[in-house]
Amino acid sequence: MSVAPSNDVTRITLMVLVISVLLAGSFWTLLPFIGGAIWAVTIVIATWPLLLRLQRIAGGRRSIAATIMTLIILLVFAVPFALAVTAIVDAAYSSPTIIHDFLERGLGEPPRWIESIPVVGKRITGKWLELAAGGPAALGEAVRPYAKSAAAWAIAASGGLGRTIVLVLLTIVIAAILYVQGETAARGTLAFARRLGGESGENTIRLAGQAVRSVALGVVVTALVQALLAGLGLWICGVPHPGLLTALAFALGIAQLGPAPVLLPAIIWLYWTGNVVWGTVLLIWSVPVVPLDNIMRPIMIRRGVQLPMLLILGGVIGGLISFGVVGLFVGPVILAATYTLTKDWVARGNAVSM
Repeated sequence: MSVAPSNDVTRITLMVLVISVLLAGSFWTLLPFIGGAIWAVTIVIATWPLLLRLQRIAGGRRSIAATIMTLIILLVFAVPFALAVTAIVDAAYSSPTIIHDFLERGLGEPPRWIESIPVVGKRITGKWLELAAGGPAALGEAVRPYAKSAAAWAIAASGGLGRTIVLVLLTIVIAAILYVQGETAARGTLAFARRLGGESGENTIRLAGQAVRSVALGVVVTALVQALLAGLGLWICGVPHPGLLTALAFALGIAQLGPAPVLLPAIIWLYWTGNVVWGTVLLIWSVPVVPLDNIMRPIMIRRGVQLPMLLILGGVIGGLISFGVVGLFVGPVILAATYTLTKDWVARGNAVSM
């Protein structure tokens, strides 16, 4: 009888070891698909009500609704994103030619408005005149230290294009499968959560789904409002192609870059062309528009999920810093799960003590 506990401990230890190896091997095997799976799950959860509405319109046929949703994802997310990455890569490869032509012509005289910039205007003008007096050779010496970094960035951009395309295609494929088999996946996830943590585990999964949907809603609505405000400012100030720039600002808002990469070059262009008044107007208009997402996004997320504002803000900002764009969704979900489990654990402890 004294040997039985030892055998039980050995058997349990071996079982834990085998299960751990299997889990680690499975995770390692699925590692290339994790990024696409996270994006696909996020998109499907956020757009699931739209899928159900399309299914009712299609007479209850899920295949038609899933096909339409997949095409919508392809048009709304994949095509603009692929075009943006292609444009970046083309710019990276064409920049050496542009820089070479720029160096051959020299810097020229600085615009008069630069000297009127407070604090740094005279210093910039002095440095500009110094480089202009030295001719193309002096300008080339000033630019040379940055050439290596620019080349490295171009290589990185071109190397990341293939990975980005694969990630986008993988996301679309997984999303299409989830649209068709979404209920089965949801039931399996809820059953696993209930087996793992009982009713508290199931509630955590439901709250995580609400958090993902709320974050997606907050991101899209915030990007739309920012883009419209930026486009209005561009149109009023007479910047060419305001519609195209508004669409670009919306895409950058979805990518969490905000409208600053659109507004800042527009302001510089207005000053450069001598439209100092309109450049100043657009600059003043941009001051509240650029940081608007930091205020509006948490408020929009708070409307869809009942979590403390500080928790949502920490999840959005901390997730973005830690995990990149996907952290916008992962961060609030992790904090929501931790908050729910901790709250349930404290409530159970208080109930037992009473």
